[in-house]
Amino acid sequence: MSGQLESKQNVGNTFFEFLAVIIQYRKFLFLFVFVITVGATSYALLAPRWYMASASVLPAEKTDLLSTLSGLSGLAKGFSASKGLAALTSGNSESDKYLAILKSATVTDDVITKFDLRKEYDLENDFYEKVVKEWLSNSSLEIQDEGNLTISVFDKDPQKAADMANYLVTKLNTINTELNVTNAKANREFVEKRYNQSMNDITHLESEMRKFQEAYGLIAVPQQLEATVKSMSGIYVELYKKEVEYNVLKQTYGVDHPSAINSKLEMDELQKKINKLNSGSDPSQKEVSLLIPFKKAPKLGNEYLKIYRNLEIQYKILEFIQPLYEQAKIEEVRNTPSVLVLDHAKPADRKSKPKGSIYAMVSFVSSLLLGLFLVFFKELFARFKLQDPEKHSFITSQLRSDLSKIGFKKKAKS
Repeated sequence: MSGQLESKQNVGNTFFEFLAVIIQYRKFLFLFVFVITVGATSYALLAPRWYMASASVLPAEKTDLLSTLSGLSGLAKGFSASKGLAALTSGNSESDKYLAILKSATVTDDVITKFDLRKEYDLENDFYEKVVKEWLSNSSLEIQDEGNLTISVFDKDPQKAADMANYLVTKLNTINTELNVTNAKANREFVEKRYNQSMNDITHLESEMRKFQEAYGLIAVPQQLEATVKSMSGIYVELYKKEVEYNVLKQTYGVDHPSAINSKLEMDELQKKINKLNSGSDPSQKEVSLLIPFKKAPKLGNEYLKIYRNLEIQYKILEFIQPLYEQAKIEEVRNTPSVLVLDHAKPADRKSKPKGSIYAMVSFVSSLLLGLFLVFFKELFARFKLQDPEKHSFITSQLRSDLSKIGFKKKAKS
């Protein structure tokens, strides 16, 4: 009980000592806080005014060449170079690509040159990196929860701030469209090669079929062979689809991408299935009598069947590749905006920085804390002088000696 009473008395004594120190130095504290607060607030009110202009954009909805390939639409929308493999699981958006474009050196250099930011920031004789740093500190890019990208620019002229924000939107749309066209061109060139190859194969096989029919007088294929051909053609179509899918993935994302590896494995399995059917070792040929191995067919029928089978395969491939080719050509020449502007930047009628109220609040709190620290440090040092005058004298003499040496060195240098 006595211990608790003694503890309360100590707390009370500490509080009254704290209060006594504040009252003792109240004039200094008031003057110190007042001068710093008034000075910081005056600076905020008299400093050059900066205005902010903001524009808001959204990705334009568009069809993707990869989306026509079965199972790739989700992957094509979900993948982004800025996030790499993490994008396959984290739900990436087109806005990440916009951030990369707007932060690129190409856009930064163009804005600095067009709006003469060296002169604007009074950095005409400074390093270029300092101009870039100043520009980045006066611009802001933020992806909102709704998915739109907000582009904000600060400048002393409200109209110029709006012009720069709108110019960034224009550059974003131009560069993003160019990137899309470049990618579409690469896809078109690949699909075009496969389309031309398929057309050449069809022409050659049709010529072989005509010669064969003229030589042997054959017009129709037996039903059993037709069923075999249709079964085989379906598997070949799947193989060529996987081939196109694998090459597009390899060209777009690289050979080591997980989706490209999976596509390659599926293509290899289809090829194994075809080899078994051709050799007669596939289990389905033992269970279904309608599908016969080619090696058991008569020489004449086998030769006819090969031509017919290859033609059927090429017709199926052409049926798949032709709309893909047409879409690729449309994507290449399409010049529609790739960025939708929700809000154009407009000149602000009120300054955005510096804020007088914020400067006043921060300076008041910081000056009050600093003043209390100085007061209590002085009081502590005074008590230390009373308790141990020898150590106090030693510390003060050493500090004065060090300060005098520093002052002497500065005078010697000057």
